[in-house]
Amino acid sequence: MLVSIITPFYNSGRFISETIESVINQTYSNWELILVNDCSTDNSVAVVKKFSEKDDRVKLIELKVNSGVAEARNEGLRSAKGQFIAFIDSDDLWDSSKLETQLNFMCTHNYAFSHTAYRKIDNSGNVFVNKVEVSAEVNYKSLLKHNEIGCLSVMYDVSQLGKYYFPRIGHEDYATWLQILRNSITSYGLNEVLGSYRVHIGSVSSNKMKAARYTWGVLRNSERIPFIKALYYFSFYAMNAVARRIL
Repeated sequence: MLVSIITPFYNSGRFISETIESVINQTYSNWELILVNDCSTDNSVAVVKKFSEKDDRVKLIELKVNSGVAEARNEGLRSAKGQFIAFIDSDDLWDSSKLETQLNFMCTHNYAFSHTAYRKIDNSGNVFVNKVEVSAEVNYKSLLKHNEIGCLSVMYDVSQLGKYYFPRIGHEDYATWLQILRNSITSYGLNEVLGSYRVHIGSVSSNKMKAARYTWGVLRNSERIPFIKALYYFSFYAMNAVARRIL
């Protein structure tokens, strides 16, 4: 079973080598890594080419116009040939058993969509959150209250679901998971840490208001939820944000 892994990148020269190596080091080897360059101006492309020249599973696509992360992922999706789709951003890392463990989990239970726990690391790779827990099951209504699905942890079966493309809005990944679960699909959580999500610490505070605006935009504009009902769901987002700050 081929797994197509989608990685958009823009000026990711500092981290992308580690990201690619974490895919190459997977215990499961039947994969293709589709890296989509969104018009980088640093050495990112040169780094990717070094890997693609040595391993034909590593593939480079170059966009002609800077189009943003959603369109970069979509271009990768259009080229994907695998039965399963997975995502890893250009500064995140996977544990070596990620693909094998998650595929076994999905195939054993015939799950179409799944996500896993992960840890959080800083720019230097230091762990500051050992485990972001996930629920056993997430449906559309529970996802509206809280997005626990990390993009680096997602895997879905194209043979059961088809391909889902990312809208060009803020929190495009959250909007995409809602689009999938809206169709009476459940995401099954594997509460095992299988990857590292990199948080750029210096930008966290400035991004809080942006994240809140993006979440509200997904609820109102993408999901078209009426104002009062959207306030209800947004209140859970706000409470979770306060809880994370306290803890």
